[in-house]
Amino acid sequence: MTEPVLIWGAGAIGGILGAYWARAGVPVLMVDIVPEHVAACATSGLAIEGPVEEFTQVVPCVTPEQLTGTYRRIVLAVKAQATEGALAALAPHLAEDGYVLSAQNGLNERVIARHVGAERTMGAFVNYGADWIGPGRILFGNRGAVVVGEIDGSQRDRTREMFELLQVFEPNAVLTDDIWAYLWGKLGYGAMLFATALTPDSMTANFADPARGPALMGLAREVMQTALAEVVAPKPFNGFDPAAFMPGAGDAAALQSLAALADFNSKTAKTHTGIYRDLAVRKRKTEVDPQVGTVAEIAAGHGIDTPLLRRLVELIHDIEDGRRDMSADTFHELTKVLR
Repeated sequence: MTEPVLIWGAGAIGGILGAYWARAGVPVLMVDIVPEHVAACATSGLAIEGPVEEFTQVVPCVTPEQLTGTYRRIVLAVKAQATEGALAALAPHLAEDGYVLSAQNGLNERVIARHVGAERTMGAFVNYGADWIGPGRILFGNRGAVVVGEIDGSQRDRTREMFELLQVFEPNAVLTDDIWAYLWGKLGYGAMLFATALTPDSMTANFADPARGPALMGLAREVMQTALAEVVAPKPFNGFDPAAFMPGAGDAAALQSLAALADFNSKTAKTHTGIYRDLAVRKRKTEVDPQVGTVAEIAAGHGIDTPLLRRLVELIHDIEDGRRDMSADTFHELTKVLR
């Protein structure tokens, strides 16, 4: 493969993929909107830090304005709310026989398909822990599930090609014919992660707190109910057990899954979510609308009420806009919904 894989977004997810691929000799070109990060990656190199592995790799990187040419394989690794803008910018660079792989959180495959066509859209699920620390620096906190699949459930040469590429980074990557099952599973887990960002506490501390359990379980249950209405059977991963949050499952199984999630997150150098970092460190908007908000909208279309998800969106907005602090009291505004 001599044509570079184009990675649009060289942050926590895309940057790690780019560094590992470049180190393995895979031709890669990254695109990012932060000029200082672009310069560092292309000159002194991108430093991967943390307990998984530490190395520095020079990775070709440009800003969108500097990009030329067309590419068959484009990995989209921007925040969900930046998807529309990124697609408008990358569309002229997508080859006629090319595709866009979403290495994001949420249901961005739907957005990509609307822009470039379903036949040119591929899905991925990533759950490894990473943070963009600064220009040329990314923390790789822990390994996690990595899954790739076509959105129509088929398996093609291109799917197997991308699977092999992902195995360069994650040997235990999975090739699936049901990528939606993993994406909806991540949405259930993700809703709980957004709730942990209502506080300054670590992910583990939130999952291990019995007082926060009811709200966390309730959020996952609302997402799982919506997934069922979408005729999707979410898959388990890294401690998250979708079956534990299905209608009629009961509290015992759900509490066991929360304990497994507390354990999984206790073993990472990434102690807090990217959502927390958006709010507390980078002082910017989160992905709450295209992730949690989108699930609530889909649920409403099925006649399903999701009071916890809707309240979670409101509380994240309150923190974004400075109306509330990150605190246990803010978290328990969710608990009040259950009363």
